[in-house]
Amino acid sequence: MIMNKLNIQKGEFSLRVLPWLLSGIILGAVFIIAPRAGAQNLLSGGGNHDRPYAAIMQNVFDFIQRNYVDEVDPQTLFEGTMDGMFKSLGDPHSSFLPQREMEDLNDTTSGRFGGVGLYISKPLETKADGTPPFVEVASPIEDTPGWRAGINPGDLIVQIDGEATDVLSMDEVLARLRGAPDTAVKLLIRRGVSLEFPVTLTRAVIEVPVIKHEMIGDIGYVRIISFTPMTVTRTREALEDFKSSNYKALVVDLRNNPGGLLDSAVGICELFLEGGVVVSTKSRIPAENFVYNARRRSVVSQDMPVVVLINKGSASASEIVAGALKDRGRAYLVGEKSFGKGSVQKVFPVGGNAGFRLTTARYYTPSDVNIDKIGIPPDREILFPDFSSADAEKLNELISDNKIPEFVAENPQASGTLVDAFVRELNAKYSLDLSLLRRLIRNEQNRTVIAPVYDLEYDIQLQEAVRILRSGTYTQLMKTSKTLKELQEQADDTLPLAS
Repeated sequence: MIMNKLNIQKGEFSLRVLPWLLSGIILGAVFIIAPRAGAQNLLSGGGNHDRPYAAIMQNVFDFIQRNYVDEVDPQTLFEGTMDGMFKSLGDPHSSFLPQREMEDLNDTTSGRFGGVGLYISKPLETKADGTPPFVEVASPIEDTPGWRAGINPGDLIVQIDGEATDVLSMDEVLARLRGAPDTAVKLLIRRGVSLEFPVTLTRAVIEVPVIKHEMIGDIGYVRIISFTPMTVTRTREALEDFKSSNYKALVVDLRNNPGGLLDSAVGICELFLEGGVVVSTKSRIPAENFVYNARRRSVVSQDMPVVVLINKGSASASEIVAGALKDRGRAYLVGEKSFGKGSVQKVFPVGGNAGFRLTTARYYTPSDVNIDKIGIPPDREILFPDFSSADAEKLNELISDNKIPEFVAENPQASGTLVDAFVRELNAKYSLDLSLLRRLIRNEQNRTVIAPVYDLEYDIQLQEAVRILRSGTYTQLMKTSKTLKELQEQADDTLPLAS
């Protein structure tokens, strides 16, 4: 996500890194801002084989200006040409940024913006299962309109103000979701295969949170929500709090964390690692190849048991941390496979106040694996129960009836006895699983107030992490944990041989 500009200095390497966030609603990615001079040199370069195309484009540009039936603004032709070139790459992370979008980029570097608080992604074409390229929610930002409305990771935004999102570009989606605080936007959400429901969100000033932490008995629990310039400092402070409480083990929760600053991810790894490789970037351009190493001054004791929680909402910088700690044998991963965002982009200013972003490299874990479009598998997979098609119909009916929000609004301090009675009432009417109904009620309760740091009663992935740390099996489990490279080679060995 885009946060404040920050210099990274590793030897002779010094570039401004801006991982990407628009309106708080696009998956984080690693960005490097190129100086304007560098962009000009890039655009004026190119081999001789490129020049005929450049000359043809210039001739067509001039011809249209002289001969088109109506007078044409040259800026319109320029932006259309640039937009078409980047769309031809077929890369959702590379695009032309007209002046308005460059201004939006600069606005969001403060970490405050007007929006709905959803991290999203959007495929370029229809998926293999026939699903149109609707906008997919990667994760909501806590205590924002999208989060309070109950939008979940994996939900599809099918419509925005009555307009289908499958025909919109990512930039058009962002333009419709962003806006002045206190203005409304109507979404149609699809959950699962057949569950659809409308949601009206009132835009607000979104402030990206950093971390939350608390003790679970003698286990420190820190949830890293986003990677910003303050994440390392806040995490270090949390670790000091744990140390004063004499913590015996640690859970690092990266679930639904869409990414952030590259150097923040490296800094988090340095809290756990005594030197060695954290992540590397590789490109066909030699200058883009770089290895980031941890400094030898870890904060967490090397014999401290660490479990990292990941899920499909863990992306980009989150995957850098999870991949580094897994490959370096420093943490055991629990949850579900991560998102799979492993590319690096540069942002170039060009053409006055416009610019463009271009994928220039991919990043690799310490065992030399790129996880782009693949993700990181956990050492211990723990999945939340899914609901069937029949459940979807019943859930649709339950949501339409608005029973749970009404109950929570009328009983903000409901006792366990009252909740149990309400659950039995809902079960009798909708025939839904009791545990599912309790989770829905708890989620609604959490959306109406500041959410607790953790919920050990309903969070089965956190339950498993705590069980591992308290069972005495952690050391043995770490001995059997494989690096991502070993897992990749193991998967290759299982492929059938061609004959």
